[in-house]
Amino acid sequence: MTRTARFVHQVARPQGRPSPGDFAFVDVPLPAVEPGGALVENIHLSVDPYMREVMDVGELHAPMEGRALGRVVESRSDHLKVGDLVAHRLGWRTHALLSPDQIPERGAAPDPGGVQVRLREPGVPALRSAGVRVIRPPAGVPLSTYLSLLGGTGLTAYVGLTRIARLQPGESLYVSAAAGGVGTAVGQLARLMGVGHLVGSTGSAAKVRHLTERLGFDAAFDHHDGPIGGQLRRAAPDGLDVYFDNVGGEHLSGAIEALRDGGRIAWCGAVAQYDDAANPPAAPRNLYDVVSKSLRLEGFLVRNHREVQGELEEYLTPYLRSGALVPDQTVTVGFDRSVDAFLGMLAGENTGKAIVQVAEEPVSRAGR
Repeated sequence: MTRTARFVHQVARPQGRPSPGDFAFVDVPLPAVEPGGALVENIHLSVDPYMREVMDVGELHAPMEGRALGRVVESRSDHLKVGDLVAHRLGWRTHALLSPDQIPERGAAPDPGGVQVRLREPGVPALRSAGVRVIRPPAGVPLSTYLSLLGGTGLTAYVGLTRIARLQPGESLYVSAAAGGVGTAVGQLARLMGVGHLVGSTGSAAKVRHLTERLGFDAAFDHHDGPIGGQLRRAAPDGLDVYFDNVGGEHLSGAIEALRDGGRIAWCGAVAQYDDAANPPAAPRNLYDVVSKSLRLEGFLVRNHREVQGELEEYLTPYLRSGALVPDQTVTVGFDRSVDAFLGMLAGENTGKAIVQVAEEPVSRAGR
């Protein structure tokens, strides 16, 4: 049984786009599992755009925060047994040592925000949200799906479409950063919900083809090819009902221009300003059109909607098991490539959800 875990620490504040020098790999001895605790060997790690924001405010010389999926390899808890698969938020590490107050009772719903506890690893005093819950993938549904369509990425898309924008069958929808994790999930879910006309913007001709040829977008464009407003007029000449915003800036301005009266904006992210948070772009020049066109613009954080997780799983699982819905994922193999995967995701090298595979995924069993 290993007693050493490997971590990715943030060791410097990035100036603009992060670089490899902002991170360090650290080997940390793990103490024995305490009574009521458990040791998890991680299988998959998530890399997400929001982590760039965290780097500006998070603790230095501490593990990067983030979602992970793993297998219990040692347990002294009545609520976890060896072989259980769990999700947690303890971030980029090969192993996670769970203390008793991080483990929800068997059969109980975990605290949606996770439990604020002090990490037990020597030299890592920072408080983190553990967010531990047991995962039981149905037969035919890969574990990694719980970081993509059945994880925070899919939940963000589902909440934005159903709770914030309230997309109706037949309506037209524009998604920015449409080839990323949340963007592809929005497109896939919108298709299931009966969207009438689906438009996406992305950063390359290859990704435009990915959206239209593989993910069923009716139209897509490279945002480098001209003003967003003009490209939207060509992609959706009859106007838009809903905009799912992952970018902000010019994309938001262009969407306001293209939305019909009574349109809705679900604002999820602002990748246009993550690398220069101190100098955000000016508000859209046409922001007052939100008033003149009776638009509704609402920002949201998925952590405030954790109660929808069960509904999401119930809705999507039949499509995943039948093969009608296939997660769009870019998987990087090897813990030592975690930083490469993160930097590549920020540079737009992925399509769909970016995931790091640390260990072999178990084969799901029938009847689970």
